[in-house]
Amino acid sequence: MNYATKLSEEFNIKEEYAQNIINLLDEGNTIPFIARYRKEMHGTLDDQTIRSISERLEYLRGLDKRREEVYNLIDGLGKMNDEIAAALEKASVLTEIEDIYRPYRPKRKTRASVAKEKGLEPLADLIFAQENGSLSQEAQKYIDPEKGVETEEEAIQGAMDIIAENVSDNAEIRKRLKNIIRLNAFLRSKAADPENDSVYRLYYDFGEPVSKIAGHRVLAIDRGERENFLKVTIDIPPEKCLNIVNRLLVRSDNEFSQTVKSACEDAYTRLIFPSLEREIRNELTEKADEQAIALFALNLRNLLMQPPVKGHTAIGLDPGYRTGCKLAVVDPTGRVLDTAVIYPTHSQAQIQKSKTTLKNMIKKYNAEIIAIGNGTASKETEMFTAECISEIDNKVSYMVVSEAGASVYSASKLAAAEMPELDLTLRSAVSIARRLQDPLAELVKIEPKAIGVGQYQHDMPQKRLSEALDGVVEDCVNTVGADLNTASPALLSRVAGISKTVSGNIVAYREENGAFKSRAELKKVSKLGPKAFEQCAGFLRVPESADPLDNTAVHPESYAAARQLLELCGYTTEDIKNGSLSELNQKASTIGLDNAAEKLGIGRPTLEDIITELSKPGRDPRDELPPPLLRTDVLDIKDLKEGMELKGTVRNVIDFGAFVDIGVHQDGLVHISQISEKRIKHPSDVLNVGDVIKVKVLSVDTEKGRISLTMK
Repeated sequence: MNYATKLSEEFNIKEEYAQNIINLLDEGNTIPFIARYRKEMHGTLDDQTIRSISERLEYLRGLDKRREEVYNLIDGLGKMNDEIAAALEKASVLTEIEDIYRPYRPKRKTRASVAKEKGLEPLADLIFAQENGSLSQEAQKYIDPEKGVETEEEAIQGAMDIIAENVSDNAEIRKRLKNIIRLNAFLRSKAADPENDSVYRLYYDFGEPVSKIAGHRVLAIDRGERENFLKVTIDIPPEKCLNIVNRLLVRSDNEFSQTVKSACEDAYTRLIFPSLEREIRNELTEKADEQAIALFALNLRNLLMQPPVKGHTAIGLDPGYRTGCKLAVVDPTGRVLDTAVIYPTHSQAQIQKSKTTLKNMIKKYNAEIIAIGNGTASKETEMFTAECISEIDNKVSYMVVSEAGASVYSASKLAAAEMPELDLTLRSAVSIARRLQDPLAELVKIEPKAIGVGQYQHDMPQKRLSEALDGVVEDCVNTVGADLNTASPALLSRVAGISKTVSGNIVAYREENGAFKSRAELKKVSKLGPKAFEQCAGFLRVPESADPLDNTAVHPESYAAARQLLELCGYTTEDIKNGSLSELNQKASTIGLDNAAEKLGIGRPTLEDIITELSKPGRDPRDELPPPLLRTDVLDIKDLKEGMELKGTVRNVIDFGAFVDIGVHQDGLVHISQISEKRIKHPSDVLNVGDVIKVKVLSVDTEKGRISLTMK
């Protein structure tokens, strides 16, 4: 297969660009590096598209490898012919290749294999030829008690078993029937026990076309089946499929043809349909998994790219009942200043004591923001915090943040290495505070699937989910960049070209030799070779460097071009430090960007990136997004009234809507039908995790803790 041609067609890009991406990947370049620093070679595609191309390339190569294996296996049996070779060449998915190999695959003992051992294959061939004659007379020739064929009926049945298996192994028939089932069948679910109530009641008598069923329904039905609440089938009238089989294989109207017809019916009922039912169910699940993984990845990207709340001392509160609420104060760089345990849900005396502790911490450290974890006792802690804020003069606001994965992180080796002096419960409070200060820097320390912004994530193929989410984390970290002198090992290990070992070596070098003075000093780090330096250098920032270019996203390979550009426009590198390059784009445009790029010996996309970077050195792309919604007061779910308008933060986007934090501890649901006046295909077309939106209360069920919201 010509991969470049195939990829250019599928992704609608120039074949030259597709070939360049293949070459760059094969040379060991990382996706963030290719996306950012090799734009001329691929036409400025983004990292997500390049990652999709990389995944598709891997699939196509796997397909070709299996194609070759199957060709050699069939050829080794001496059964290869032009027809099979052509079918293999034409196959575009793995299931087609497996269907072609199916008749030649070594089989366990079957009714057909037993019949062949009894010498009945010639009779099966004779019947299948469907020429005129006497079936009874032909069958009598194969009666042989020594071989276990006592009667002509046994001979005919054995021959039919052979025909049935041959029909079942026919790749063309399987392909046609699969298409018929995909287009016409229904996925149906029934209650395993109608008296047994469960969360799957919606699916106790459910049916939807296979071609239209939504992915989240497939995953819910799959889970209900696994938990023995549901019985699930693919439903299609058998005659719809049998008509196809008969039209293809029944060639006459004699008794041989009637026998073939009966064998076809047996093949369909006993062999083909159960097999295709499994395949179709697997296809539905795989498609639903991919959709769920893509949505999880999108939510994770938006969560990681939440704007940081920079330059503020923060207090983190990890709520709890019996063991109290853990409190940690961290400075604007995330350094721990103080910790305590308070008891805002205990006696009145303890509540007063807790208030005093929190107020003193706010005043002592001039804390301006409070992050509250959204777990057990979160609502009570939020109400307690709002009361405290209202009783002091300091300007303080708070935000409830997801504490998903905080307990896993606090018990990890990484947390122990970062905060060896702290109890693991207090480490959670530190993590919660840092999540508000810089979500990306803190959340990279947690396994992505523990962050909890997906649906059915525990049902997903875990390897595929991890690969997709790790790709998102890598893209986000490299989009933002990392401070070489303050980044944690976890953050550094997500930078393009840096392994966990090398990230540890960078931190060890930093501790031994002090802060890095330049990007070039990276080359002194153990196991960080020229290739790794090329991949990672542009994504690492060194604010302490004497060369201001070291604190930009300009790659060291383009430093000479950047300096030439400054000279061409009448500037020096000192002007980068002074931030006086706001007119650089205008001056470069006057010269002409194509003209300037040619003079500098670089491509226009690289030139445009350099101009953007020099105009805003050290720019954080997250700063351009709306800031998070901070609160100073709290509502109870009982305070909500129908028609009430509120501001909320989108916490999770799912297939059927979005969950929104409106400040009452319980997130409200905006159903997909309530997101827009216009019909939308998916909630993610309109909403992202972290969006601050206006909503109206539709209904409240205080007993079940359910809130329905509308954006209309």
